Amino acid sequence: MKYINSRLTVAIIAIFCVVGFANAQEVIKDSVKTKPLTSTFKKQKVDGVIATVGDYIVLDSDVDKSYLELSSQGQSVRDISRCQMLESLLKEKLYAHQAVQDSIIVKDEEVKEKLNEQFTFMVEQIGSSEKVVQYFKKGSEEELRSELFDIIKMNKLAAEMQRKIIETVEITPEETRTFFKAIPQADLPVFGAEMEVAQIVVAPKISDEEKQRVVKRLKEIKAEVLGGASFKTRAVIYTDDRASASTGGYYKINRKTQFVKEFKDVAFSLGEGEISEPFETEYGYHIIMVEKIKGQEVELRHILMMPKVSDQSLKDAKEKIILIKKKIENGEISFADAARTMSDEKETRANGGVLINPKTQDTHFELTKMDPSLYSEVSNLKDKEITNAILDDDPRAGKKYKIITVTNRINEHTADYAKDYIKIKDLALKEKQIKAIAKWTDEKIKETYIKVNGEYRDCVFTNDWIKK
Repeated sequence: MKYINSRLTVAIIAIFCVVGFANAQEVIKDSVKTKPLTSTFKKQKVDGVIATVGDYIVLDSDVDKSYLELSSQGQSVRDISRCQMLESLLKEKLYAHQAVQDSIIVKDEEVKEKLNEQFTFMVEQIGSSEKVVQYFKKGSEEELRSELFDIIKMNKLAAEMQRKIIETVEITPEETRTFFKAIPQADLPVFGAEMEVAQIVVAPKISDEEKQRVVKRLKEIKAEVLGGASFKTRAVIYTDDRASASTGGYYKINRKTQFVKEFKDVAFSLGEGEISEPFETEYGYHIIMVEKIKGQEVELRHILMMPKVSDQSLKDAKEKIILIKKKIENGEISFADAARTMSDEKETRANGGVLINPKTQDTHFELTKMDPSLYSEVSNLKDKEITNAILDDDPRAGKKYKIITVTNRINEHTADYAKDYIKIKDLALKEKQIKAIAKWTDEKIKETYIKVNGEYRDCVFTNDWIKK
């Protein structure tokens, strides 16, 4: 594992650390010894320009802001030196500088949304907005938000630049094989215990009367907007899509965006300023208003309304899934066949109910990395045992009942090329991505005006920022 760690630690940092602070920029202490700045310098420092990267400058206070940002995410900054933090900032500025040159745009609205999420998280952790401001020793909430806004926007620019660098990087089977063979036998990674899980879902039926009520209300909202009311405001108030409620139902999509087909078909059939008629998807009923069309991208707002489930429909769904479970346990039908013929979850029924791990896109779930709610439902199941009926209240799709079983268990084991090809391929791809980023960074450092000032010139960096 030491071999894998040494080759991939930098990859993980470089590829995934600068992605805005949902995946906050993480500065991880590496094996390069960094010369600490003296305590006298820390006490007597005067805020000023400590580095320049292209059109961007780095102030001494920017280093402090980065500590602030990491702390706001609950991360420990105790072992991160100012030199390490500065080098992280230099990389951010380099990525951001090139992002601007490449006409990459980050909208202020996206930054504000991320900032609001982050500030809400901090309030939940500390207790109130006043305590958050006091904790970070700022004069006001406005001052704190302003500083965090600048940091988040910079990180988003840097993240978009990194994505652009690696978006065309692919890995072939031959490269994967070469990567695996190069790992010494003693350093082969050990993969944790895993399991494959299948489920059957029964959704309660919605009455025609309830569907008509929702459609009628959406038509009323459309008429109000056509009469001069704000679509954005009504989305904030009425939408059942909690992910977009705070932004007034806003999304920017293209043909490849992971939205259901029905939604995209309607979105791309509208002109600017047009509002759709109510239409149905698996999540409920929607209306869409298109705000802007930019080439292959559409900026829109939508309102989702999910029909309400009656108590009787919910009871009927529970009885149905209990009956399905009995038939499986009595040997009348297999779990996989029951999923194919009776499950209401179209994403899994064709595969016999087997779930796909959203993180790896295969069917294996590593026990130590499973979603806690799923783990609690399956961790104590014996072979071929089925859970009792579970009420799943999905905020996106509404209430439904499900039963779950474990279809396969894989014990902890040393990496095997044939059995673990997908995981090995992922490791090989990450290594290739970090090499692409490293090559790009070296080239851009040579091409870009960079200057490090004062005491920070004594830092020992991993890259040649001082160009000695």
